[in-house]
Amino acid sequence: MPWAYQGIHGRMYTVAQLIGGVWGAGGEGGELVVHDPADGTPVSSVPVATAEEVSKAVEAARGAAEEWAATPPAERAAALHRAADAVAAVAAELAQATTAEMGKPLADARGGVDAGVGTLHQYAELAPVRGGRTLHGATEAIDFMLPQPRGVVAAITPWNDPVAVSCGLLGAALVTGNVVLYKPSERTPATGWLLAKTLDGALPAGVLSLLTGGPEVGAALAAQRVDVLAHVGSTATGRSIAAAAAQTGAKVLLENGGSDPLVVDGNVDPVWAAQQAALGAFANAGQICVAVERIYVHRDVAEDFVDALVDRAQALRSGPGADPATELGPLVDRRHRDHVHGQVTAAVAQGARIRTGGALPDGPGAHYPATVVSDCRHDMPLVREETFAPVAPVVVVDSFSEALRCAADSPYGLAATVLTASMSHAQRAWRELPVGTVKVNAVFGGAPGGAAHPRRGSGQGFGYGPELLDEFTATKAVHLEAPGGGHW
Repeated sequence: MPWAYQGIHGRMYTVAQLIGGVWGAGGEGGELVVHDPADGTPVSSVPVATAEEVSKAVEAARGAAEEWAATPPAERAAALHRAADAVAAVAAELAQATTAEMGKPLADARGGVDAGVGTLHQYAELAPVRGGRTLHGATEAIDFMLPQPRGVVAAITPWNDPVAVSCGLLGAALVTGNVVLYKPSERTPATGWLLAKTLDGALPAGVLSLLTGGPEVGAALAAQRVDVLAHVGSTATGRSIAAAAAQTGAKVLLENGGSDPLVVDGNVDPVWAAQQAALGAFANAGQICVAVERIYVHRDVAEDFVDALVDRAQALRSGPGADPATELGPLVDRRHRDHVHGQVTAAVAQGARIRTGGALPDGPGAHYPATVVSDCRHDMPLVREETFAPVAPVVVVDSFSEALRCAADSPYGLAATVLTASMSHAQRAWRELPVGTVKVNAVFGGAPGGAAHPRRGSGQGFGYGPELLDEFTATKAVHLEAPGGGHW
């Protein structure tokens, strides 16, 4: 079942589901068509699973769980290494599918695939050396903590970085001995299909299943009696999943939305700060979980900072993601673009000023320009709510303390960035900001083993570091004594 997409006027990807080790199963719920956000042409034809098919997939996964859990950890790790190598071998195809379905510039899409490959290898290396621990109890007894797979994992993944995120959740779940029901976003189903085909070739039949379709399929999956519900995506969907898990008893791992702040201290070079802000706000058209969504800049450097940020925004080359010259691709679809433009328009009505961008371009697709909005207030919805677009709202503050207070005042708690030349200010930031990740003087980056723990409305559970292996593991306490107080 080779991939079929050959460009804007080529054939579409024809996606198939994988249930109980059988490709092409199910899909009686109809058909979903995905369109290229660069020009609106159809690129993927996708089957929609019914609730009955979802139930059958869960039942089939239960049937495969025991054998996979009993597989020695070293064998599971070897399978994941093989899977990672297989993903690396089709990296170009996966990147092309990502770009066709959600618009990301091709080089960025390839970077996401490479990150996914690295994550798979990381978990394959770490999992076999994990173990339990012994406890000090009575001298005639033995006490220890035993890690075990949780069982059946439902992984519901997003469209904005579909390969990297999926490799994180799927890799950690599989290598710890769980079986996985994988539901990729309805906006990037062909990317998920290509990834699942590649992984399935390196795994025993039945260990991985693929279910496709829209939100109704995710809701049906969340309603099933699985052992873990892992979701990366919107806050609204995350809350629905958490509510469903409250009924089934599933463990929930959530990385929801965010509105990540950038604090620009008064003691930094404003041109350098603007370069960091542009990278954080405009990379992947702002469609990154930890993108810069709101900026608090000290009044001493505000004017020069905004001027430089405008220059950076205007210099970006917009176009289709498949064009190697493109730096700013389209948003994922027109519905999202309309929402974003509504947020910008409302801010202007409330007194904000568009310095560049902020206008709907002519022509097909879901393109939106890099937009800088000045004269914003902290209480504006454009600042308070998640935008997920190449929009940089700027709020001027009179002190670093004011900036920290505003940055902390949010229903979200994913990440924050602080640009400062003061070590005491940096220390205050990582102590006081109630977020999972604090970055000082770099909007992106971090060691491979870093594990963020989102707070508040942004979710719960560790993500992407070694701790994710623990999230997919149940710990059992064992107390062992000889019978009758004697000897074995």
